[in-house]
Amino acid sequence: MLQNDLSGKEAELYTKLPNGRIKCTACARLCEIPSGKIGLCGIRGVVDNKLQLFVYGRVIAGHIDPIEKKPVTHYRPGTDIFSIATTGCNWLCKYCQNYDISQRRKIEGNLMTPVEVVDMATTYGAQGIAYTYNEPSIFIEFAKDCGIEAHKRGIFNIFVSNGYDTPESVNMMGKFLDCITVDFKGSGKQEFVRQYIGIPNANPIFESLKEIRDKTRIHTEITDLIVPKVGDDLEAARKLCRFIYDELGPDTPIHFLRFHPDYKMMEFDDTPVETLEKHHTIAKEEGLRYAYVGNVPGHPLEHTYCPECKSIAIRRYGFSIGSWNLDDNNCCKKCGYPLPIIGKRAKNARTRFQFIP
Repeated sequence: MLQNDLSGKEAELYTKLPNGRIKCTACARLCEIPSGKIGLCGIRGVVDNKLQLFVYGRVIAGHIDPIEKKPVTHYRPGTDIFSIATTGCNWLCKYCQNYDISQRRKIEGNLMTPVEVVDMATTYGAQGIAYTYNEPSIFIEFAKDCGIEAHKRGIFNIFVSNGYDTPESVNMMGKFLDCITVDFKGSGKQEFVRQYIGIPNANPIFESLKEIRDKTRIHTEITDLIVPKVGDDLEAARKLCRFIYDELGPDTPIHFLRFHPDYKMMEFDDTPVETLEKHHTIAKEEGLRYAYVGNVPGHPLEHTYCPECKSIAIRRYGFSIGSWNLDDNNCCKKCGYPLPIIGKRAKNARTRFQFIP
């Protein structure tokens, strides 16, 4: 049942059904919610025959991050990002490192208007705002209002998303979003996503990526969390890489991320580095020009390499940029090959702060 003290704002992404229920169209679960009830995400529910977004204006966490932490490497490298989240999520990941936020089914957070969110980003010198830590599509109406205000002040917007979206949510993204990193888990293999995420399959993610490609100008990067033994299938990774090559293009970056034990999967080990390297090899075999290994600071596959001469175009360590071997047009200084990097290198991140009530 709904909490008695909830406030919020009427959602935009929903339809009324003949049976009296409300269908939420913010994510691919398409919850059909009766009056007085709330969807699986825990933050969208029906009051007086209208769908309410109960976390509108309720920011549960805020943090200044380098953009590379998202991870995003080909959009505005080196910029500072103000990352915000609400409670709730449309996935039930057993390994979630942000479970205290995402799996919290209680409406909490600091009350902030979109103007106040952008004010805070500006105060701390952030060049962008990331909607992250939980799935941003479930609070997309709030993100949109923040994002439109951010654009007025020259600040860009990023989703760190599971991509489990709908045509309606992708359409709304196109109104304010500049960049998205879509985070596959276990390469989207059906057995993995059913057991460890709680969704039937990853098909809506693939469809959403094609919608983003066809109907928006959003810069897209792909991540793939590789969970040892249960989510490290090489054939699933090859299938994902082929999809990226065929549908998104060979210049689309893919990041293979190392898993660390958390939440309900503490008995698991860290992903062996050799496993990540095998996934990287598959990406290259399938023609993807920019493949990365993440969560392994100091690994040579953190760098951006020129596809033509194989030299290091951008040297990285963790979330920091070392050398920048591109000219003013983002072409390799050694051979002149143009790299698909959006924006110039920014100065390294400065102030760091965090608030969690």
